[in-house]
Amino acid sequence: MGLRPGKCYRHIRGRAYTRKANRVMKKAFIRGIPGSKIRLFDMGNRTKRDWVMGVDMICKDTIQIRHNQLEAIRMLIFKKLNKTIGRDNFFFRIRAYPHHVLRENPMATGAGADRFQQGMKMAFGKPIGVAARVKTGKVLLSVYVDSDEHVPIIKEAYRLAKNKLSGDYSFKINPKVGHV
Repeated sequence: MGLRPGKCYRHIRGRAYTRKANRVMKKAFIRGIPGSKIRLFDMGNRTKRDWVMGVDMICKDTIQIRHNQLEAIRMLIFKKLNKTIGRDNFFFRIRAYPHHVLRENPMATGAGADRFQQGMKMAFGKPIGVAARVKTGKVLLSVYVDSDEHVPIIKEAYRLAKNKLSGDYSFKINPKVGHV
C-alpha cells in the first residue's frame, strides 16, 4: 500500500497527538517512529559566512508538511540553484524540522476482517511518517547569495517548489544579511 494523500494530514487540529494512559504508562509513548527522509538541512557553500542578499519562503497558513514533501522541494531547489548559480555562490537552509509523528489506524477489508479487527476501540494508530508543523509567518526555507542578480533565479526555484507543497507561501527579500 502506498502513501495516503497529503490532504489527510495537512491541517493542524488542536494540539499534538498524545495518548493519555492512566493505568499503564508504557502505552503513553509512541514506539517505532519512522525516520525522516530529509538528508541535509544546510546545502551549498557552508564555509562562507557573509552574504549580501537573502530570500526567505514564508508560510501564510498554519499547516503540516510531510517529510517527503520537504525532501522533494529540497532536491528541486538545490538542483536548480546548483545548475544556474553554482555551488559556491549560495547557501540554502531548510528551517522547518519534521518532528510530529503521523499515525494511521488501518482498517482491514475482505472476508473475515471483522474477526480480527478492533475497529475504533483501540484506534490510536501506528506511526507511518513524520511532519513539520509550520505556523503562519514562519520561515520555511532560506537562500543566501552574493549578489542581487541571483534573486530572480531563487524566486523561480521557489515558484517550482510551491507546486509540490500544499498551502500558500510568500517570499521576503532581505538585503544586507551579513553573518548567517
